[in-house]
Amino acid sequence: MEKVNFHDNKTLIDHLAKGDEMAFMFLLDNYHRRLHAYALTLVDDYAMAQDIVQNVFLRTWQFRKKLSDKFSIQSFLYRAVYNEFVNSHQKNRAMLLLQQKYLESLNEVVEDVDDSILERMINAVNKEIKKLPPKCKEVFILSKREGLTNNEISEHLDISVKTVEAQITKAFSRLREKLGGQWETFLFLIFGFDKKIRA
Repeated sequence: MEKVNFHDNKTLIDHLAKGDEMAFMFLLDNYHRRLHAYALTLVDDYAMAQDIVQNVFLRTWQFRKKLSDKFSIQSFLYRAVYNEFVNSHQKNRAMLLLQQKYLESLNEVVEDVDDSILERMINAVNKEIKKLPPKCKEVFILSKREGLTNNEISEHLDISVKTVEAQITKAFSRLREKLGGQWETFLFLIFGFDKKIRA
């Protein structure tokens, strides 16, 4: 029996649509770890990230017949993780325009970047965020993960808006220093908006 090449996007989607469990196992084996790493950058909680990824795979299987081989399964999965995050963990946040811009950017990056490089990008950003000074990290996460405005962070932490802005700027400077020239692409990939929009 000829071995099926699931690395081919069209072949993989065709077999998923037919209910081929081997195709689905290939999807799990190849994308679960990197999608979980990506989800962790959004929620910073292992169990919650796991739930997001499991839901994405479950829905991918449930709606497999609607998948189109005209689109990359990889970019579809990353978009699905972000959408699941937004739907489950950022309710009542008016960020639709930013999310649209983010998805457009994410799609471009995912399509153009090799799988292993993309995974390293995500892990590198997450690693450097964890190294930020405590207050700087707290402000940055409230801004970029929770979607709070600078005024909301100011009220929540009982600090001035100027202090919030300073901490966000400090965080970006640290990340830019550690990650190099592509820092904006990395951060836009992870958070969906950049310093110019949210600071």
